[in-house]
Amino acid sequence: MSDEVQPGFVRVRLDLSYDGTEFSGWAKQASGRRTVQGEIEDALRTVTRSRDITYELTVAGRTDAGVHARGQVAHVDLPVELWAEHEEKLLKRLAGRLSKDVRVWSLAEAPAGFNARFAALWRRYVYRVADRPGGVDPLLRSHVLWHDWELDVAAMDAAAKSFVGEHDFAAYAKKREGATTVREILDFGVGRRGDGVVEIEVRADAFCHNQVRSMVGALLFVGDGHRGVEWPRKVLDAGVRDSAVHVVRPHGLTLEEVAYPADEQLAERQLQARRVRGEVHVVSRRGPS
Repeated sequence: MSDEVQPGFVRVRLDLSYDGTEFSGWAKQASGRRTVQGEIEDALRTVTRSRDITYELTVAGRTDAGVHARGQVAHVDLPVELWAEHEEKLLKRLAGRLSKDVRVWSLAEAPAGFNARFAALWRRYVYRVADRPGGVDPLLRSHVLWHDWELDVAAMDAAAKSFVGEHDFAAYAKKREGATTVREILDFGVGRRGDGVVEIEVRADAFCHNQVRSMVGALLFVGDGHRGVEWPRKVLDAGVRDSAVHVVRPHGLTLEEVAYPADEQLAERQLQARRVRGEVHVVSRRGPS
């Protein structure tokens, strides 16, 4: 499947951040609820004086309601004339139009072959948890989950490492019709910051719906002693949802970074990603069991 920009249009890359607290996720909804995509598209339409025309954004990772992003990436195809007219002042005009919980940091013409979603090499998320008996620092409450059991970070880290590699994450994902649940975890680790906040950091080629928050739920059960270090991997290998695996609350999760290959490799990368997402993986392609 090709992704050529239509004649007369230019593809523009946006780098952005948002606090997801007051958003019903990234994607626009028919219900009219406030979303990041809707907010930016509305602002873009207003500042470019496009009237009833909406130029739709494609994003690297569609975050759920309440999830934050520090390093989100999107693209939009704009008419060449419109881009030429507004390019120099567009960033500042968007800053004046957008609400303060969403910021666009850069706008630039994307290189050939760029697609915010399919050309990405990997996405990196961090989930933050506090286990101090007194709760969470009030200034961090919208971005850190409070867990009322002391956490064994070393045990959580060991359990996280068992996920690294290519696996079928059906046991940790919300299944979508016709979509594969096979993903490759590149890095997965748990550490404690100097202020006591526990950071669960995971990097993968892509993630299934609810996958990160489900894996975090399993790691918390290990950290507080309710399950052994080997339990999350046993659930993974079983391939079916375990009722003990909970999807943790969204506000502790932040999309930190999205990485892309060199410009000359963008087209091949997105074609490869489209093929993988459209295929059913066979057993031999899964990670070690």
